[in-house]
Amino acid sequence: MGNLNIFAPVRDYIDALVHPTARHDALAAARHRAFIAPRLLGSFAALAAVPVYLTMRGIPSAMEMVIVAWLVAPILVAYFLSRTGHYEGAHMLSSFALTGLVTAVAVTTGGLASFAAIWLVIVPLEAALSASRRVVAMAALFALGATALLLGLGIAHILPETIAIDGQKLAALGIVSAALYATGVALGGEALARTSFWLRYAEDDGYQSLAQHMTDVITRHGPHGAVLSVSPAAESLFHARVHDLMGHGLFDRVHVADRPAYLKALADASVDGTDKAVEFRVRCGTANNTRPGEVGFVWIEMRCRPIDAATAAEAGSREVVAVLRDISERKAQDDLLAEARMQSERASEAKSRFVATMSHELRTPLNVIIGFSEMLTNEKAMMLDEARREEYAQLINESGHHLLAIVNGILDMSKIDAGSFEITREPFAPAKVIAGSCELMALKASQAGIAMEQRIADGFPDIVADKRAVHQIMLNLLSNAIKFTERGGRIAVKVTREGNWAVLEVQDTGVGIAAADLPRIGDAFFQAKASYDRHHEGTGLGLSIVKGLVDLHGGDLDIRSRLGKGTRVIVRLPINGERGRTPEPARSIAPAANPEPVSADYQVKKIA
Repeated sequence: MGNLNIFAPVRDYIDALVHPTARHDALAAARHRAFIAPRLLGSFAALAAVPVYLTMRGIPSAMEMVIVAWLVAPILVAYFLSRTGHYEGAHMLSSFALTGLVTAVAVTTGGLASFAAIWLVIVPLEAALSASRRVVAMAALFALGATALLLGLGIAHILPETIAIDGQKLAALGIVSAALYATGVALGGEALARTSFWLRYAEDDGYQSLAQHMTDVITRHGPHGAVLSVSPAAESLFHARVHDLMGHGLFDRVHVADRPAYLKALADASVDGTDKAVEFRVRCGTANNTRPGEVGFVWIEMRCRPIDAATAAEAGSREVVAVLRDISERKAQDDLLAEARMQSERASEAKSRFVATMSHELRTPLNVIIGFSEMLTNEKAMMLDEARREEYAQLINESGHHLLAIVNGILDMSKIDAGSFEITREPFAPAKVIAGSCELMALKASQAGIAMEQRIADGFPDIVADKRAVHQIMLNLLSNAIKFTERGGRIAVKVTREGNWAVLEVQDTGVGIAAADLPRIGDAFFQAKASYDRHHEGTGLGLSIVKGLVDLHGGDLDIRSRLGKGTRVIVRLPINGERGRTPEPARSIAPAANPEPVSADYQVKKIA
């Protein structure tokens, strides 16, 4: 270990000569080091041997001086690479310098018969380390050009005087030196190949480790969309084996409605060579799995792009790599935001409609009160008799009660929305409360020419609830039924028991509710086909108050209606008064005998 530390300064110096552009690429940095190190060390070693050679040789000739000067060329080439980072250019300069050095030595030692001529073979071999065909071709041209030059000089008999050294020794020196240099070139190539292999291995291992630990799924697709490979994360995302997703296994799990978009994204990425993104649903689990919750669809976002052109060329076709991510939570949040936005818009629309309807609901009775009270104030000038005064006072009284009902409805709805509406539970007989509500509304129904009947089961038990709230529920339902039933129509009130639930039903043969309006029934201030010049008075709070009161009792509300055929409202209240219990599923309730039966094709609205 201590001996290795001796070379640490040399290694650090060579690393410092690597150009900055190559330091971030391990393979490029290894190539730069493999190029710089032998040239620096070889040139310095050769220059260090020059004094020994001169001592043995004596005064050198002009050609020998050129050769000695030429030994500096590798140092200059290494410096060129260190300063510019131009790897191919440095190899070309090195090939040219080596060719020039070999040619100069061969000229002074016999031309093509020189021991140095064999070195011309090394020139293209060394250039092969550049991994560039252009550099190898140029090096071959340099070597062939030098060979042609030496051949021409030999034929023309213009070679300089040959240094007097034993020919066999020179041949041996040429072979040994060339073999050693070739060995160095081979070792450099092997080192670069080993470095490249380990870098590729480390890169593949890193990608594999990354793919195994990523929660996103990485897939590779063929030109026609078939899955060629898939990362292990797919098993936890799709609850299926990786083998089952290969080929067209993933496509078979895509929701039928989303398959065109899925295939189009892969095709566009493969054909157009552009990045694509698409969202679709994928079935999780197995189709024959009977355990609940294990088979369902999840929303997936897929971003795909084509594999680079070089890899595509090797494969013979353009493949696509894709990253799949579960976005079910984001989709659920988007749905919640959309629903919240819709509810906000509905609330804003309802308030605007409420302001418009209030201009009619409040002004009409106020005008009656103000007008008739002014007439009573000036009764002498108006010469009102006793009967007329009594009629005006009655109209003022009715208008005042109407205003009070409107204000009470608004206040009750506000309390329910704010959660401050308190109910007092007590046991009472619902038959009496419902019968009393029917008696209060009987006169109004008679004046409107509407027949009303009630059917209450004998021996109906007491229920625990807020008597005033139940009374208000029935008054609102009966008021709506009378308001929207034409003269000659019928209203039926029915009370039955279903297990632990008391079922209150109000059915009419009125105008009914359109399918488009039914989902909005029960929203505050909403009125079906409402406008400020409508034929029916009201604020649109009746069913909203009913819904709120039923919710406070832990019950549920069903509204079944068909336009032009009538409406049936079903209220279920717990008999024992327990809150928070889940009501039993809605069952078919037989309509009353007299009203037109509600058919199975009625639109149904259930308000939990």
